[in-house]
Amino acid sequence: MATKPLEDIEFSGYRRKLIEKIRTSGIEDLEILQLFERVPRHLFLPQSMWPRAYEDTPIPIGYSQTASQPSLQALYLSILKPTINDTVLEIGTGSGYLTALLALSADRVYSVDRVRGLSAKARATLDDFNIKNVALMVGDGTIGWRKFSPFDIIIVSAASPSIPQALIDQLGEGGRMIIPVGSRENQSLILVNRKKENIHQEVILDSCAFVPLLGRFAWSPEHPKQPGT
Repeated sequence: MATKPLEDIEFSGYRRKLIEKIRTSGIEDLEILQLFERVPRHLFLPQSMWPRAYEDTPIPIGYSQTASQPSLQALYLSILKPTINDTVLEIGTGSGYLTALLALSADRVYSVDRVRGLSAKARATLDDFNIKNVALMVGDGTIGWRKFSPFDIIIVSAASPSIPQALIDQLGEGGRMIIPVGSRENQSLILVNRKKENIHQEVILDSCAFVPLLGRFAWSPEHPKQPGT
């Protein structure tokens, strides 16, 4: 029988320490810090990981996937600046924690993950928080979710050997995308901005390491050393 989740008050001190860590990393936007106060990270993680939930570090969530480092997610939010008028595409639902942060700051979030078990768990947790402005899909994130495009913001939480053209095509006018690009071992975090037909790319983090983005336009699970084959 599953253990009843601990009351949130037992984690509030740890969450405040994490928020202070995020603040000292250079993220001082009060609205962003309040998002991390509103969403208890431990409830999006496997219960065995709760003792580490408020460390500023990636956390394993099963299926060879991880929940990203909170200060990195805060950096995403500070750069992309989602507003209540924005429609967001998230590639890599994972635990659903970043999905929840986005849902509280944007109009609508569409999130894709190739792992059905993770998507189902994220859906259940989002429902527990009564977050209704999120649609989830199990599928190939490298092809995006064209039905609901164009998107104001696209966040890719897995590493690709290049930026999938399908995602660029689904980025709206004035849209911005963050995606880690490089080898399977090391990537650069790239910010993409679209102004009409002009696509501008900027490196915002020189070296990072994400799980690989698997799919038609990234790394193939059948041939892990060959992109897109």
